[in-house]
Amino acid sequence: MSTETAVVVVDDATKKQVILDNIRGVPDFPIPGILFWDVTTILLNPDAFRYTIELFTERYKSMKVDVVAGFEARGLIFGAPLALALNVPFVPLRKPGKLPGAKLSEEYGTEYSTDKIEIHVGAVTEGQRVLLVDDLIATGGTLKAGARLIERCGGVVMEAACVIELPFLHGRTAIGGIPLFVLVEKEGA
Repeated sequence: MSTETAVVVVDDATKKQVILDNIRGVPDFPIPGILFWDVTTILLNPDAFRYTIELFTERYKSMKVDVVAGFEARGLIFGAPLALALNVPFVPLRKPGKLPGAKLSEEYGTEYSTDKIEIHVGAVTEGQRVLLVDDLIATGGTLKAGARLIERCGGVVMEAACVIELPFLHGRTAIGGIPLFVLVEKEGA
């Protein structure tokens, strides 16, 4: 009896389709008129979650990344396993009141609110090349605020990576010169 298992190779287009198929749209959340693209449903499908991390890892494994910084909440979900796969430190960018000790903060606007993120002082050091990770880019406010925090720490944002881009909100333009890598695009209201 053979105990070998067949290795199934899945191409990138198929991986992206599985990811896309596992993102649900939630109308009128968090406020009326917003179509919220929920990536937590990716986590319910181990293949979709694995493909997400594999595609990000493939993109960054040959680049010089010193630190991965992920945004609360869903950027933490994708950023931490990516940092492990790249064998680099992971830095959480958290909402106010979640980090103990000395921290820096940055306020930003979204398509429906204003918010703030924080980073521990010393989590990123002078000259480190930082990859920002979030679940989605909409207006670009969150990524811009994260980039400002990294720069205030002395780091350099080498790129931003998101699972989803909402191109109709022009976030790519709003983040200026920060290179952006996304896995899939979605439309919405």
